[in-house]
Parts: sequence; C-alpha cells; structure tokens
Amino acid sequence: MACGGDSSGPGNGNGGTTFTLSGDVQPIFTSNCALSGCHSTIGAQLGLDLSSGRTFASTVGIPAVELSTMNLVTPSNTAQSYLVHKIEGTQASVGGSGARMPLGGSLSTSQIATIKGWIEAGAPDN
Repeated sequence: MACGGDSSGPGNGNGGTTFTLSGDVQPIFTSNCALSGCHSTIGAQLGLDLSSGRTFASTVGIPAVELSTMNLVTPSNTAQSYLVHKIEGTQASVGGSGARMPLGGSLSTSQIATIKGWIEAGAPDN
C-alpha cells in the first residue's frame, strides 16, 4: 500500500514565517503519512505514529529505528533530523536505509519547507 497524497500543507516555506506543529505540519502528516497501514495509531510502521496529538512524542528527540545515532527530529537542526532525510530522499547519505517517504509519492517543496521551518524554529509542541 502506498503512503502519500497530493494535498498541500498551509505553510509556504518563506523565510520569517513561523510554522506550528498543529496548524502547519500536522495537516501535512495527516493527509500524507498518518494513513492506515502507514504511520497511523493502529499498525504504525516502525512504531512511528504521526497521528494528530501523537506526532511530537513520536518524533522529537526520538532515535530513528533505521539510524539509531540520529533522532527523527532534532530541534533547530534539520541536518541532524532523520525525518527530513527520509522526506527528501537523502537517508542513505547519512547512513540510513529504506525508501523515501511518503512511500509511493513525495511531498511538495513547500510541504518540506514547512516541516523544516518548524524544526528550525525548535520543533515546539504547538
């Protein structure tokens, strides 16, 4: 089953924009990742639950299953955030494995910029 969709998140990725987890990032995960058989509460692949209300606890400061030396999200550091490598398809370059996410699709440049903007802002639980 492919995980992914064509919907865009509300963030625009422009410098100076403040992104929130609940308002900007979560809608991207909800429509592209937190799907049945992917990263939803029931049967979350690799234990990664990107469902609303669970994303922060499942990602921030949590070691990646595919690369335990790197956290899924390292606040203020996108280069050290494995989730960013997975959505950009650069996971092998840092010693990771597996396919680019979302499986069977990809996020738009704007969606990736939104996620990175939230991480760069310290990945707050907001």
